[in-house]
Amino acid sequence: MDATNLADLYGLPVLDWASIQSRLDAGIAQGPGSGGPSRHTCWLTTINQDGSPHLTGIGALWVDGTFWFETGEGTRKGKNLARDPRCALSVATNEFDLVVEGTANQITDPPTVAAMATRWAAEGWPARVDDTGRAITAEFSAPSAGPPPWFVYRLTPGTATALATVEPGGATRWQF
Repeated sequence: MDATNLADLYGLPVLDWASIQSRLDAGIAQGPGSGGPSRHTCWLTTINQDGSPHLTGIGALWVDGTFWFETGEGTRKGKNLARDPRCALSVATNEFDLVVEGTANQITDPPTVAAMATRWAAEGWPARVDDTGRAITAEFSAPSAGPPPWFVYRLTPGTATALATVEPGGATRWQF
């Protein structure tokens, strides 16, 4: 992995990817009622057919070194990803702001889908595997997810950029 110091101009250090990953591994609460600085919204940017960006809030999880999310195939983000899997996901934590750019691929492997459904359920959303075993369902989801079934996506990072929001500061881009 190559790291580029984006704050060298100010004499700030290169950020350590291991500390960024460690913070993400600790979890980023997104549920209603988690409120204040400990509630974090993930934003997903996909590419519309005309090349313009489409940005929407999503419920993403950081698992095994990458972000995972879900959506229906009929949603704009689902259609955009089917046509062009390039995307970016961003989140702000207390310690840093992060953007991860890469490709999102639909994952339909039943054991992986089941594992992700279990993780979302542990976060408070009653997700479960649907009858096909290849997608998830629940009594509700975000309106932007469309109707069930919802398919699971894994974002494979190409680059990540973090801006430290605490002392000593810094900004770094990593190429994976």
